Amino acid sequence: MCNRAERGDTQKVLHLFGAKLGARFNEGPLIVHPKEPGSVIRLQGGKMVLEQMTWGFPVALRSKRDPSVKLKPKPVNNARFDKLGTFWKRWAIEPRNRCLIPTARFAEAVGDKGRMTETWLSVKAQPIFAWAGLWTDSDEWGTCYTGVMTANAIELADIHDRSPVILDPEDWATWLNAPLDDLYRFDRPYPADLLDVDRTDAPWFKRSAPPTGDRLI
Repeated sequence: MCNRAERGDTQKVLHLFGAKLGARFNEGPLIVHPKEPGSVIRLQGGKMVLEQMTWGFPVALRSKRDPSVKLKPKPVNNARFDKLGTFWKRWAIEPRNRCLIPTARFAEAVGDKGRMTETWLSVKAQPIFAWAGLWTDSDEWGTCYTGVMTANAIELADIHDRSPVILDPEDWATWLNAPLDDLYRFDRPYPADLLDVDRTDAPWFKRSAPPTGDRLI
């Protein structure tokens, strides 16, 4: 599950998507974790707008010890494509609640527990690519977004079994406008030979790193 990503440079994103800055935008961290501010592109009045939102839909689970007690909400930062017609349908069915997440690269934790390292993935031909997303207004955190996930390429299964839904430029308008039934063609692995894989020795958990949501629904 992707819970660490590098957003695209603001000026490059505006140029690439032909977007303008929205009213809700401030420069956030370059590396984004769940429950932190990240950048999304959405349609507003038919125009592309770049806005800052919190990464993760707030979901409050109930205590296992006492089901009557609601726990603090946790960020659900990834949405399974095969649940767009069920759990996520109320947002996925509405084009206004879809967005593009401008991403330079994303990371996965690889290795044994306690010794996991960062592996970064990016798209060879696209220094900034669009990750399919959903967004909403929440009572807890204001505007927030989640990234849609699909199966990973079999060649990259040792990294993770799932991967962000990467949309090529010719598919951006379809994701933002088409009926839900037309989106299922994007529920497929992105070709491994089109990705750069950087298997680093950097430890996944760092003392200065904030806690991650690491949640997928």
